[in-house]
Parts: sequence; structure tokens; C-alpha cells
Amino acid sequence: MTDTTAAPRTGGPTRGRAKRRAGDTTFLGLSTTAAVSILVILAGVAIFLIIQGMPAITANWTENPSLNVIQNPAQVPWGSFWEYVAPLLWGSIWSAFIAMILGAPVAIGIALFISHYAPRRIAGALGYVVDLLAAVPSIVFGLWGIMVIRPLLLPLSHFLNDYLGWIPLFEGPVSSTGSTMLAGGLVLAVMILPIVTSITREIFLQTPRLHEEAALALGATRWEMIRLSVLPYARSGMVSATLLGLGRALGETMAIALIISPSLIFSVKLLTDGYNSQTIAANIALNFPISDEMQRSALVGTGLMLFVISFGVNMLARYLVAASGPKADKRSKGKKA
Repeated sequence: MTDTTAAPRTGGPTRGRAKRRAGDTTFLGLSTTAAVSILVILAGVAIFLIIQGMPAITANWTENPSLNVIQNPAQVPWGSFWEYVAPLLWGSIWSAFIAMILGAPVAIGIALFISHYAPRRIAGALGYVVDLLAAVPSIVFGLWGIMVIRPLLLPLSHFLNDYLGWIPLFEGPVSSTGSTMLAGGLVLAVMILPIVTSITREIFLQTPRLHEEAALALGATRWEMIRLSVLPYARSGMVSATLLGLGRALGETMAIALIISPSLIFSVKLLTDGYNSQTIAANIALNFPISDEMQRSALVGTGLMLFVISFGVNMLARYLVAASGPKADKRSKGKKA
């Protein structure tokens, strides 16, 4: 009688975990190094800005002749660093907000046209053109704004002032050169079109095909299908793309420096020439080469403020994306149930 007891196998699941391959180890090391380097670079930039800007931030500006005259045509002494940076912060936020109001809806509309309305050949060509806009240098946009946008907006500026001049945004006197916040905001809106359009287009194309076909099968029009299936699915992506465009507008330098006739004031006027709030980035570009050591410290301090604002915008973007994502939708459905 033969023994039918099976011999224990070797090399099965009980064997210890196999050694990691050399390629996996190398890739893990490279990816980890890349991730850590991002944190190191970010921390290095923040430390540099703090060290270089702190002398001007903590200085007594009323007793420092160098700081009293920095970008101050009226020769009115600045009381502190915060009095100096406050109008610059306002100018940066105001110009970026105008760009988002003018550019974000157009960018989302272009993305919808490319993804759901245009024929395939036209959609491919238009998408290629939009991507090319991202490669255009900002100085070219600035020159385009000077030569084309400023003269083009003069009739519109007079029209808005004549019929809507009672609104503070459109108060006069109207600029004769076109160096207005409206022109700068319009150029910034064109500059943020590529990034917002590209991201939202890819998000729209990722909408599940079954959702779209189900809406059409139930009798929905194309717009109803987009409104009920595409836009809810792409909501978090649109928020993320819009805030990335906002970050681009906040940090723009040369276009604003070339187009706007700046002043360090708080103003919401869009059509005037001498009442445009300067932005932090443009102010640094215009004054850094002619500044002494203490003035450069002040300019670096304003750069630190812009860094904090940009970091806050990115944090807000992550929060809004998380709040409007699939997990948030599941939580809301659970509460309704």
C-alpha cells in the first residue's frame, strides 16, 4: 500500500518576501529624492525671503531716508513696511481678480467647445493653438497690450464712463493713453486662458461616456447633458484650473509693468491713468535694479508677502477641490438618506 500523503512543497506562499529588484530600488530612490527636493526648494525659498526681507520689515521707516522715498513720488514718508506693502497687495489681488472674471468663463467655454461641440479636426487644431498660447513669453503679451489692446479699449472706456460713470469702477477722468487697469486685466485674462482651458478640457473629456449617453437616451439636449452630467463631474477640476490661473495672474510681472501706469494707492477705478494700483511683481521688476541695500530688502519683503498669498491660494484650491470632490458628494448623499 503506497503512501498518498503529499510531500510539503517548497517555494510557495510561505517563502519569505522576494528581494526587491534593482530597478525598483533605483526608481524608488529617484522618486523619493524628487519628492523631498520639492520640499527642500520650497523651504529654501521661504527661508531666503524671510532672511533678506526681515531687515526692512522690522525697520523704522520714518527714520530711514532710503526707505522714505522708495517708489513714493509724493515724498510722504511711509510709516512702516505694512503701509508700503498694503497697496501693492491690493493691486496684485485686484488685477488678478479682474483677469479671472474676464478670462475664466471664456476659458471654460473654449474647453466645452473643444470637448463637446467642435468637429474632431477643428477641436484638434484649436486645442493645439490654445496650448501654443502657453509658450508665448509674457513680454510679448505686454507689447501686444501696448500696441493693440490699449488703443482698442479707448472707445469702450469712453462709452463706459459716459453711461456708467456713476459706478466707482468706471469713474473718470478717462485715460488718454489706455494705460488702465482694464487693459492690464484683459491682457492677464488672455494669459491665463491656456492653463485654465487645457485643464478643464482634459477634465471634460474624462466624463464617463455612459453618463453622457444615458442623459441623451432619456431625451436630454446636448446642453442639458452637459449641465447634468459633464459639469457636476468636472466641478472640482474647474475649481482647480481656475485657481491655478489665479496663481499665474498673481505672479505676472512684465505685462503689467509695461501696460499699467502705476501708483501705490488703493483704487478700484478701471479707466483712469494715474489711479492704478501697482502689483508686487511689477514693482519689484521696476525698482530692484535701482535700489540700494535697504530698499532691496523692502522689495524682497514684498516678495515674501506675494509668496504667502500664492501659498494661501494653493491651499484654498486643495480645500475647495476636496470639498467638491466625489467624497464630499458621497457624504452629502449619506446625510440626505
